[in-house]
Amino acid sequence: MSAEIVFEFHSTRTDNEAGVASGWSDPPLSKAGCERAKELGERRRGERIDAVFCSDLRRAVETAQIAFGERLPLHRDRRLREYDYGTMTRAPVEQIHAERRARVDIAFPKGESLRDVAKRVGDFLDDVRRDWDGKRVIVVGHGATKLALDHRLAGMTLEDPASQAFTWQPMPPSWRFTLAD
Repeated sequence: MSAEIVFEFHSTRTDNEAGVASGWSDPPLSKAGCERAKELGERRRGERIDAVFCSDLRRAVETAQIAFGERLPLHRDRRLREYDYGTMTRAPVEQIHAERRARVDIAFPKGESLRDVAKRVGDFLDDVRRDWDGKRVIVVGHGATKLALDHRLAGMTLEDPASQAFTWQPMPPSWRFTLAD
């Protein structure tokens, strides 16, 4: 029993272009981001996809709607959100990335830790395991979503992905994970 999860980052948002970290703030996709979301849909056209899940934040929803909305139902899920950066929301991306290793167990001020993110993504995975066995699902999420998937499904400690360098790429390659019992 298993499900295949294909992870895709949300497309470029206006905050990416401004160099600030959005966290739980809700900026829209940029014009270039809308074009890249269309490219994602074209790249995945013809593939078997049983469901599309996305964070409930606007940038992930818009990416999923543009890429898949005409042909697949979308499932918005709050548990797939980016970190809550708390009072550091909209800080320069470099500042947030410099904090990542220290924020594995210590929450951002008035926000959350990576362990908090991993817990909520783990709860999401429990539901996928139960409800989507034998299926192939797309998850459109954020940097923290990917870190939690690396931890939960690729056997990394939380410190491992939190220590990796991260550079925003508008439509980097997708990642595939197997969710097994």
